[in-house]
Amino acid sequence: MAEISEFLVIVLAILAFLLLLTGVGIYLLVKLGKKAAKKARQATTRLTTHVNAMGTGDAAEVERLRLDLRREMALTRQAVEQAQQRGWGLGDLPRLLADLSAQADVHDGQLAMYAQQRRVSPYIDHAALDRLREHQAKLTAMCARIRADLLGDQMHHASSGIDELYSRTELEIEARRRPPDPLDQIDELYRRSMEQRKDHS
Repeated sequence: MAEISEFLVIVLAILAFLLLLTGVGIYLLVKLGKKAAKKARQATTRLTTHVNAMGTGDAAEVERLRLDLRREMALTRQAVEQAQQRGWGLGDLPRLLADLSAQADVHDGQLAMYAQQRRVSPYIDHAALDRLREHQAKLTAMCARIRADLLGDQMHHASSGIDELYSRTELEIEARRRPPDPLDQIDELYRRSMEQRKDHS
């Protein structure tokens, strides 16, 4: 009887362990599935935007504005991240970029809504498109100014690094030169004096 109860305990323990593993596996699969679905939605949205941007008319122009804004934001994020990795003093620039990204997301949503409405109905407020273009110009100008400032910093850092390297190179080359041998100098002076005597005579 004791052997049977021990056997049952072992079987139940194995079953509990297998159930636990199954639960963890299902949890991970659901989590991965959600991530994959989210990435698939983002990829579909990007692809749809690219396809819609190839057309003509206001809706296609707005889709091109969306693509342009995404590219500008990506380039600006990349420039700020590189500056952070190099340890440059950026002040409040990362926070400003976060606010700019949030505003760009809002603007992207407005552009998407306008493009969708424009595709469905020809009756839409054209003044809204002018305002969207104006906001787009301001956002892309801010991105360009941030990148230009960071490029100036990068050139300044590179310039100081090049100047320092140039000085080190000059010092190293000078240190590698063989000091003049005094006997060679005496021989040179003697040779010159002999040549001068020959010239005078």
